[in-house]
Amino acid sequence: MRVFDRHAVRRNRARAAAGLSAHDFLLCDVAERLSDRLLDISRTFPRALDLGCHTGEMGRMLGQHGGIETLIQCDLAPEMARRAGGHAIAADEEALPFAPESFDLVLSNLSLHWVNDLPGSLLQIRQALKPDGLFLAAMFGGGTLVELRNCLMEAENEIAGGVSPRISPFADLRDAAGLLQRAGFTLPVADRDTITVTYENAFRLFADLRGMGEGNAIRERQSQFTRRSVFLRAAERYQSSHAAPDGRIDATFNIIFMHGWAPHPSQQKPLRPGSAQSRLATALETEEVPAGDKATPQRPTAKET
Repeated sequence: MRVFDRHAVRRNRARAAAGLSAHDFLLCDVAERLSDRLLDISRTFPRALDLGCHTGEMGRMLGQHGGIETLIQCDLAPEMARRAGGHAIAADEEALPFAPESFDLVLSNLSLHWVNDLPGSLLQIRQALKPDGLFLAAMFGGGTLVELRNCLMEAENEIAGGVSPRISPFADLRDAAGLLQRAGFTLPVADRDTITVTYENAFRLFADLRGMGEGNAIRERQSQFTRRSVFLRAAERYQSSHAAPDGRIDATFNIIFMHGWAPHPSQQKPLRPGSAQSRLATALETEEVPAGDKATPQRPTAKET
């Protein structure tokens, strides 16, 4: 399934590259959160890859991280990669050019949500990692920009008599760990942070999204320009539905963090079924009931209530 127009994704990022520093606050915020998670891991990662590096926010946040000797920065848009500095290349997350077992660490900061085949890209990332290498990423998740999505749909339906896709579909948290496991990662973990950004009005939000290179790149998007009246009406609806007492509006960004390791014999493994040394029922001080049997209802005592 091809949901996104990757040529449009690259074009949007290329246009945003020169002025990204005026709109990169969210990229920097999430890069800091990724960096903090990495610092919690007492490991060295001599050779690392920043996949979807934009203009190098992740690399600058890592600074002089003692465990990283060489950082390769990679972005879909050459214009972004050139501004990242250091060891930077342009490459597509859907067709990684790296040899198997090239990296000890792969990081990705708010880029993978534009990938059509996310399971396939995760598999390529896992293959590019050395055994026991770490993958640590953040991407926009379900519920991101829900306020804007609803207001645009209502405004376009009211004015044009129908709606067109404008905001990308995002993966849900419950799917993320499963995708990591499907791609062959061990010890997969996924969690979510919600970041709420306030804006003076919807047009300032539009400007930030364009400035970050996050413009509409859905393949089924309209080919002609949208009427200005649709955006004006969407902004009115946004203001009336989501404005705080001070007049500013909220924009919700749900960030999914993914954490997984390339397999290695030294990693801990789940116990073999039936190998437990004690029973859960004993620890809970309750009666074990065989599968298929119904427990006898017990009247609760004063202590249990």
